[in-house]
Amino acid sequence: MRTKATNAPLPSPFPEGWYFVATRRAVLKAGLVQKTWMGENVVVWCDGDGRVCVAESVCPHLGSDLGPAAGGRVRNGRLVCPFHGYEFDATGQCVATPFAPPPRTAKLRVFETREALGLIFAWWGLDGRDPQWSLPAGPPDQPGWSGFEIKTLRFPGHPQETTENSVDFAHLRHVHGYDDVNAVSVSVDGPFLESRFDFKTKRNIARVATLTFDTSVITHVFGLGYSFVEIREHSIGVDSRLWVLATPVDGTLIDLSLVSQVREIRKPRRKIAGLGFLPVRWRAPLLNKFMVSQQRHDVLQDVVIWSRKQYRSRPRLCASDGRIMPFRHYCAQFYADPCESDEPTP
Repeated sequence: MRTKATNAPLPSPFPEGWYFVATRRAVLKAGLVQKTWMGENVVVWCDGDGRVCVAESVCPHLGSDLGPAAGGRVRNGRLVCPFHGYEFDATGQCVATPFAPPPRTAKLRVFETREALGLIFAWWGLDGRDPQWSLPAGPPDQPGWSGFEIKTLRFPGHPQETTENSVDFAHLRHVHGYDDVNAVSVSVDGPFLESRFDFKTKRNIARVATLTFDTSVITHVFGLGYSFVEIREHSIGVDSRLWVLATPVDGTLIDLSLVSQVREIRKPRRKIAGLGFLPVRWRAPLLNKFMVSQQRHDVLQDVVIWSRKQYRSRPRLCASDGRIMPFRHYCAQFYADPCESDEPTP
């Protein structure tokens, strides 16, 4: 008779889904970006028409590394191998060589990409299969919103563990000190999960005053690599957006990127806290910097725990943890071989 283990590890450090690669701005600035992504050494570039290519950084000719450190470069929108000058277009196809017609079989392994507001994502499929769902187009690039603030933290972790925060309302009180946390709803539709909750929190402003903020949050989760968070702070009247993008690096480390925007505030309900004494055009960018610093502060509190914790497939939960196991069942679809777990015993 088979006996279930007391604890099973997460099935894979690389769950299926869309994962952040880079910003378009960073790719255009560098010309050619190389990084470790989902355990793969990849290169990223744009062709002359602005099409993005994310490809394995190995030339199919004789195996040269294609990154800039090895001499790889982009010329006229094509990636040029440093070893024999093979040129590849944004589909990954070799389209030219210096000395002979390009071989039809010379093609890079490429990853399908999507872009939202200048954020570039690539698809990681189980056994290399095609995308199983689409990312949202993203909110419209409307006037009145600040530019992006982006902060990336790297630490030992897993995207399922970080995304679990979207339903772990109890930790908001204990770790971050939030008050009056109210779990409004959690709903699942295939690979999409939506979580709504409200909370209050006290923040020290410039070590001069302590203010209480009243906040409503809607988190839209699209797999384990893409969470889009809509935030409304009621006491000032501030709307902000936050992307939480967890990307496995090498099977141990993950990059957690926080991308934030704040809407322009014309008539803040609190003049001081809402920067009502400043010109309108300065308010959103400055508030965005403040909010990013607060978000980073909260995430660093989580990182201390995430980077040291062990995954428990059969957690011993209490009544306030009721949403953890439904979240785990939601996550099972992103693995080829989900871990076994019983319903937890309180």
